[in-house]
Amino acid sequence: MKVTEHIENAKGKTLFSFEIIPPKKGTSIDELYNNIDPLMAFNPPFIDVTTSREEYVYIDKGDGLLDRKITRMRPGTVGICAAIKHKYNVDTIPHVLCGGFTKEETEYLLVDCHYLGIDNVMALRGDAMKHQQYFEPSEGGNHYACDLVKQMNNLNQGKYLLDVVESDYKTDFCIGVAGYPEKHLEAPSMQSDLKRLKEKVDAGADYVVTQMFFDNKKFFDFVESAREMGITVPIIPGIKPIAVKRHLQLLPQVFKIDIPEELITAVEGCKDNKAVREVGVEWAIQQSKELRDFGVPVLHYYSMGKSDNIKAIAEALF
Repeated sequence: MKVTEHIENAKGKTLFSFEIIPPKKGTSIDELYNNIDPLMAFNPPFIDVTTSREEYVYIDKGDGLLDRKITRMRPGTVGICAAIKHKYNVDTIPHVLCGGFTKEETEYLLVDCHYLGIDNVMALRGDAMKHQQYFEPSEGGNHYACDLVKQMNNLNQGKYLLDVVESDYKTDFCIGVAGYPEKHLEAPSMQSDLKRLKEKVDAGADYVVTQMFFDNKKFFDFVESAREMGITVPIIPGIKPIAVKRHLQLLPQVFKIDIPEELITAVEGCKDNKAVREVGVEWAIQQSKELRDFGVPVLHYYSMGKSDNIKAIAEALF
């Protein structure tokens, strides 16, 4: 079922969903299941599965020489989506990136999703590789998330890249895109970032999931500005509970977001990361309650491979 159908069927009730990352190459999927199991009690209508970009590794060739190879440390997004869908009878949403994929590879991935009965996809540009200062599109790939949305929407209309497929069957993907309550780190202004979001919606995006934020006012202002821009699709807030002290430096550095002073003070006053985790849970609970009162269609949590804090939040809300 499509995300938009889940929202419509909820008739105003706020739903619970979460996002997971694939296990690293060489590890078992059982650890992933162990983190999903406790969260299924809260009846998530869908679960997002991230996709990792390719990265370089250096292999020692001897004599001081290194051979540079490309690898993916967390492959298998579509396979994991299929496994979770089968095991839990829940809709899964693979993240599809521009970076690291040609348009042909993207088409193959989307065809696989269609075969597997996956109804929703998340279109993302993706981050720059570690050695790049700025994002560089892959040769033969989509440059922007808007281009990726257009390719997905073309498949929904039965249009394949090479126009050699003749079929009465079309895909019918519900397409999600990212929104940034504090603007994308590369955007010159909030207004220009909203224009890019409007372009993605106009290209065929059906809903928006936001980057994490810790100040609800930033989300409320973002939604108001998006509506004024003419963006009418559902906007789902993305929430991440702070879990370790290092997040105070890491999250603003990586995602270019602000952390409220009250939360900073509370985290800095913690004796250890166990106490930080409790502060993060309580902050997310209060944040979620206010968002629910605002009428958000879904509360979407970034689990980052651990579910104990997400479970504690869900127990207080659902």
